Amino acid sequence: MSVTFKINGTAHTLDVEDEMPLLWVLRNELGYTGTKFGCGVAACGACTVHVNGEAMRSCSVAVSDVADSEIVTIEGLAASLGAAEARLAPVQEAWIKHQVPQCGYCQSGMLMAVAALLKETPHPTDAEIDESITNVCRCGTYPRIRAAIHSLQDA
Repeated sequence: MSVTFKINGTAHTLDVEDEMPLLWVLRNELGYTGTKFGCGVAACGACTVHVNGEAMRSCSVAVSDVADSEIVTIEGLAASLGAAEARLAPVQEAWIKHQVPQCGYCQSGMLMAVAALLKETPHPTDAEIDESITNVCRCGTYPRIRAAIHSLQDA
């Protein structure tokens, strides 16, 4: 099947199996390796990307389901939020300031989920954070994640 979509503002047309997960198209076919494979069943969130502005777990989305969509990966997050090419997105800067990552494996998906939350709810409560951010961090950096999110509300 031939599928066309935009990734980080660049149009791509690929001939791939229509049921191939978007995650494998991003990583293996196009080289966007910032999006990680975690569980393969949409439970952990390591593979989170934005599809037409909505956070989605790319391991469970067939490429045929995102035809003609606009997809943003961690590599394009800053530009999608209006930051200059040389800058990081504010959420990425907050991650650094609050030293959120330990191993860092889950962080690209976590950042994408948080960016989507903040777009919809710029000042989330702790309960809204808990409800919306269901990504798994096996290192347990949740208190730092929450501190980074709250620091963006205060900015």
